[in-house]
Amino acid sequence: MSKIDLTRSFPEYYKGSTQPILINLDPLYYLSISDQSSPESEKFTGAIEAIYPMAFGIKRASKEHGRDFVVPKMEAQWWVESDIPFNEVPKEEWHWKILIPMPNFVDIKIYLTAKQKVLEQTGNQRVQDITFEQLDESKVVQAMHIGSYDAEEATIKKLLGFMDQNQLKMNGYHHEIYISDPRRTAADKLKTIIRYPVTSIKVEEV
Repeated sequence: MSKIDLTRSFPEYYKGSTQPILINLDPLYYLSISDQSSPESEKFTGAIEAIYPMAFGIKRASKEHGRDFVVPKMEAQWWVESDIPFNEVPKEEWHWKILIPMPNFVDIKIYLTAKQKVLEQTGNQRVQDITFEQLDESKVVQAMHIGSYDAEEATIKKLLGFMDQNQLKMNGYHHEIYISDPRRTAADKLKTIIRYPVTSIKVEEV
């Protein structure tokens, strides 16, 4: 049985230069779970503990239908509902959505079947909060950040500068793809793709 690996099937999605690049993405389906808290909170870690068993449950269900895949890297969107700059808002007020992309052969039937089994096997009620949704970011600017999550400011400034130079404006949430596992990687060596959906700024004709 062949095994799909999204990092190889969609290399552009995971393209990681330390310099910003502009790419176009097709719509993709994701497992997702969202809430509001700091990333160090039990809410956040509890959501991770729910979404990974769900991802592997879908992998098992897909395998029973003759299609296998490598569970992709975890991702997350982050935002605040405030006019105050993100880094000035207390972490407890951050909103987040954890995401794990799914191959295109995973459908709502496989998702629902897996969800019921995972609930029965784990008893983890947070599994009920996991949804199956399509995300279409379309045009994005992204760059690889190397270092701790608390030291992303320089990379973000590069991305914002690239947008200004190319007459682009942000059109969505701060999006991170966690290439490295923080449990096994030193903080200064962590690799994280930082992504922003963008749209072109219309230039008025004189």
